[in-house]
Amino acid sequence: MRVERSVEIAAAPGEVYEVVMDPSRLDDWVTIHDHLEDAPNGQLKRGSTLTQTLRLAGQRFKVRWTVAEIDFCKRVVWEGRGPLGSHARVVYRFDENEHGTRFSYRNEYDLPGGVFGRMAGRALSRVTEKELDGSLQKLKSMLE
Repeated sequence: MRVERSVEIAAAPGEVYEVVMDPSRLDDWVTIHDHLEDAPNGQLKRGSTLTQTLRLAGQRFKVRWTVAEIDFCKRVVWEGRGPLGSHARVVYRFDENEHGTRFSYRNEYDLPGGVFGRMAGRALSRVTEKELDGSLQKLKSMLE
């Protein structure tokens, strides 16, 4: 499954990057963020790991994230492992433009369970899209 969204933010890419790469700020903008189990202090770098508890569709679950790639203020790739062998890949893009930054977010995830997992994933993607829209609007409001 894949969910993609972007938002125009009237702030420089470095300002957006500073917020989204600080795990202590996740609660400020990520609508499905419940809490951090563990995370490094300050800005994340390549190889940084954190364990995040998320809340989606009334359920809490943990994801262990690793920052797999960083092209400073341009692109970041996260790899995540969740319950029952699920995994996700999240890509942030920071594209500078005349208004500030176009911040793009892509989440690709696989759920366990074969056909049933794919069916559940389609229903879940509608919820995920709504939550992602809300998260990006919160991020925009914070930075403008």
